[in-house]
Amino acid sequence: MSDPRLKSVLDGLKDAMEKAVDHAQMEFSKIRAGKAHPSMLDSVKVEYYGDLVPISQVGNINTPDAKSIVIQPWEKNMLQAIEKGIIISNLGFNPSNDGSIIRVVLPPLTEERRREIVKKVKGESETAKVAVRNIRKDVNEAIKKLQKEGLPEDEAKTGEASVQKTTDSFIKKIEELLAIKETEIMQI
Repeated sequence: MSDPRLKSVLDGLKDAMEKAVDHAQMEFSKIRAGKAHPSMLDSVKVEYYGDLVPISQVGNINTPDAKSIVIQPWEKNMLQAIEKGIIISNLGFNPSNDGSIIRVVLPPLTEERRREIVKKVKGESETAKVAVRNIRKDVNEAIKKLQKEGLPEDEAKTGEASVQKTTDSFIKKIEELLAIKETEIMQI
């Protein structure tokens, strides 16, 4: 590939697909697999002096063991707001407030709940695959546009083959991440 425009388009392809895979990985990490992790509360927003802020900005979040998360607020008056934020986040957690910390004990996962979580993970992986395919479509359209602007047909075909090969490798990465997460969820 000697055309710099084509090289530029193909370089952008890998970056965009890498971001789609990273996003999927981040979404997978938010999905509970039986072990407590501070990132499980990343989506929780807490009211702090009239603004909604991430829970990580109002206290320390730790996991003293595999089944619980402890939030130590930096200000004592934030206990109720943190508790309320966790409840309305609809994560299925029931926080308890002992006057100085908030403790969230993760309920054990039933087989049925595990299957629901696997469905959710599969949905996230499908969303990531669609994002990768959309990137492929956009890049292929950009190659066709370059071809109309004078890019030789053989270079365009080589570019499109490279796009497909890259797409296949990123779809495979997503499927590997899905398999790992599915195994993690179904372990008892």
